[in-house]
Amino acid sequence: MILDKKILQEIKGDASFRSFFRKKEKKKTSIIVYVKREKKKNLLIYDAINKILNKNGIKAPRILSNNYNRNYIEIEDFGKISIYAILKTKKNQFQVFKKIIFLLNKIQKIKEKKIKNFEKKNYILPIYSKKILFNEAKLFMEWYVPKNLAKKKALVLNKKLSNEIKYLLSKLKLKNDTFVHRDFHVSNLMKVKKKIGILDSQDAVIGNKAYDLASLIDDVRLRTSKQIKKSVYNFYIDLNKNKINKIYFKNDFEILSVLRNLKIIGIFTRLAIRDNKKKYLKMIPLAWKLIEGRINNNIIFYNLKNYLDNNISTKCRMKK
Repeated sequence: MILDKKILQEIKGDASFRSFFRKKEKKKTSIIVYVKREKKKNLLIYDAINKILNKNGIKAPRILSNNYNRNYIEIEDFGKISIYAILKTKKNQFQVFKKIIFLLNKIQKIKEKKIKNFEKKNYILPIYSKKILFNEAKLFMEWYVPKNLAKKKALVLNKKLSNEIKYLLSKLKLKNDTFVHRDFHVSNLMKVKKKIGILDSQDAVIGNKAYDLASLIDDVRLRTSKQIKKSVYNFYIDLNKNKINKIYFKNDFEILSVLRNLKIIGIFTRLAIRDNKKKYLKMIPLAWKLIEGRINNNIIFYNLKNYLDNNISTKCRMKK
């Protein structure tokens, strides 16, 4: 793609293979999403999921034009103010999170599982199976453990971790019956006038009701106090008290939070080693703190805690 600096300005991307450009013509702006790798997911599926969200009254970028053969689409521009930036000011954090929870509730009411993409082909949302969850958590074993332990010690630990992760997955209680954004955190939420818009929806699945709340509350990108985490969690529970089993939900929330942050540590390590994207390493210590905050207070994590404590030192966990 040729970058015309007169109308296109490159903007900060994310951990994916995508590049983003803000297109400005006269007084109108839009975003160009350009990608060569994983093109189907990042262009076709992204548009399909956004269609589902918009159909249900949730603001997601609408497609303005596409040139799939040349590896890009043009979408709505939601501006430059992220909810992350608003929360970083630490003013009225809980009030902002309440609005996010209302949005999450709306997302979780979505019933559609099938939609046509811009090539007029049906896309069916996949099920967030235990096999997929296991393969995601396995990224911790594949990338982080070998980087930080000697080969023999890494093999022994990974065998134990593999069995323990399978055990934790077997203890999940809730059905896979809910629209799950899968990357529902504040960096993917934008202030769009008086509403919240949502980005990065291409990985959406039908899965566990607790997953997106775990993504939001135990987020490595934003440090929040234990009190805020507790208040946001309780607010969600109060809103849904007649729809969920609180004991089952808490069980699944904590398991999914821990497995998600193990996955994130694996992904960030892979980004550094494979893709030379080292800026994400600085978030690994917080991911460890979030894991510790869950496994230290729940007997279901007894074995996992011992395996990690006996092999991954505090010094190693704090390393960026």
